[in-house]
Amino acid sequence: MSSTEASFLGTGWSFPPTFDKQSAQVVMVSGEADIHESLFILLCTALGERIMLPEYGCEVQGYVFQNVTPNWLTNLKTSIRQAIVNWEPRIDVLSIDASTTTSDGVVKIDIGYVVRLTNARSNVVFPFYYREGTLVPTTL
Repeated sequence: MSSTEASFLGTGWSFPPTFDKQSAQVVMVSGEADIHESLFILLCTALGERIMLPEYGCEVQGYVFQNVTPNWLTNLKTSIRQAIVNWEPRIDVLSIDASTTTSDGVVKIDIGYVVRLTNARSNVVFPFYYREGTLVPTTL
């Protein structure tokens, strides 16, 4: 990666934050890996959660515990697209697909995008749990 690409694509903390015991440093990611991590952070951050930047984040938490309908899926995808357009200037979104199964309480969100500087296509799959506690065993 050239210095121009590195400066535009950036370097940031890995997500979740990890620390290297040998160097006593935070593990950093650069380039397209940083974009991938940034998308996860954006989707996991609720609006108003960041004190100094309350408009940062995505509205996906507002979709928890609602019935999954075609309208619900469309609104979820629209919220995600708007958050990415507002907060991730390094990429252009090509597609956002959401798929669900009837019993597991998870919507798999597949975001296809192209990195503006390198024209590299990539995607990220984000599991959105719309029902809390679905992985808890039924018997103790």
